[in-house]
Amino acid sequence: MPWTRPYSCPWGPRGHSRGSPASSWKPWAARSCLATPTTWETDRCVACGSVHWLHGTFTRVCAEVQGCRVLEKAGGLHSFMGWDRALLTDSGGFQMVSLLQLAEITEEGVKFQSPHDGTEMLLSPEHSMEIQNSIGADVMMQLDDVVASTTTGPRVEQAMWRSVRWLDRCVAAHKRPDKQNLFGIIQGGLQADLRKKCVEAMLERDTPGYAIGGLSGGEEKDVFWRIVSLCTDMLPRNKPRYLMGVGYPVDLVVCSALGCDMYDCVYPTRTARFGTALVPWGLLKLKKREFSADPQPIDPNCSCSTCQGYSRAAISALFSNKEPVGCHLVTVHNLHYLLLLMGDLRRSIVEQQFPSFVQQFMERQFPSGGYEQWALNALSSVNIHLNAP
Repeated sequence: MPWTRPYSCPWGPRGHSRGSPASSWKPWAARSCLATPTTWETDRCVACGSVHWLHGTFTRVCAEVQGCRVLEKAGGLHSFMGWDRALLTDSGGFQMVSLLQLAEITEEGVKFQSPHDGTEMLLSPEHSMEIQNSIGADVMMQLDDVVASTTTGPRVEQAMWRSVRWLDRCVAAHKRPDKQNLFGIIQGGLQADLRKKCVEAMLERDTPGYAIGGLSGGEEKDVFWRIVSLCTDMLPRNKPRYLMGVGYPVDLVVCSALGCDMYDCVYPTRTARFGTALVPWGLLKLKKREFSADPQPIDPNCSCSTCQGYSRAAISALFSNKEPVGCHLVTVHNLHYLLLLMGDLRRSIVEQQFPSFVQQFMERQFPSGGYEQWALNALSSVNIHLNAP
């Protein structure tokens, strides 16, 4: 299995805009950033070396016609927000199903109530493409029929085939295929036969890239990795393979070993809002009293702006006083941590040292041993065998 392209796309903390690292399918080091629309955060995106930004179609649906007209008049979101690097948009379907009440999915599309005024709205595959075309993202996601990963019964197969049909409608409605890349999303729940059928159907559509959706929703990890591996084994190696909703550091490393190239997840930014910092040896929960007088930075070996300018005690005090800047500071650190993690991972692949990188990473994450069995099973499947620390 060739080790290519891995990078992670953390969601922004407000849930509607997302920051992402990316290599835009070229052999650059993985990068990471936060995507929320403030100058303070945009500066840090550039400082992190980000070349990719994720934006939610859902907010454009709620803003509706006027918002799309403004973007079109501005020449797309790149010009509107002053971002001269790559953009990726989601389709909007997941947010409506997961975050809104009274959503109804039919063959026509997703009906839901506007969070602003309660009026009924419809997002169809065609409407999703129209909005994403107006945004002008470099990579767009199809509208898919999303079900929870633990769902069982006929609904899983129904959603899988509907996602295939909706991809056909998205392809037909896509007005700028020469400038914007549309990815299909593989569904099928935890059923291997449905996943195989969906991959086969998606490959017939020959989209520029493929996403693996419908996972990381509470299923057992030993089932999770096997579904991921099944999909990556069938997907072409010369196109991006995007594992949606995955962001724990261990998951990123293990799933990169299984052949995934792209990820997105709220985890690094959401956990920052609760005062938890990601560090090479695990987690630091900065709200704990033990850090209230600790003069060290979050990670003494970290070069991020937070660690260069703030102590654990200072950040702990910010959270104690409910100061929002505390969330920002830990967010910057967490994204910098992911930047370094994915950059080191990418470098180890290029240098043919990936198994050694995995061993060192796992030893630091679990210094007393106790590796999770699912991770051991997954890594063993690609001939990476961990030694006891």
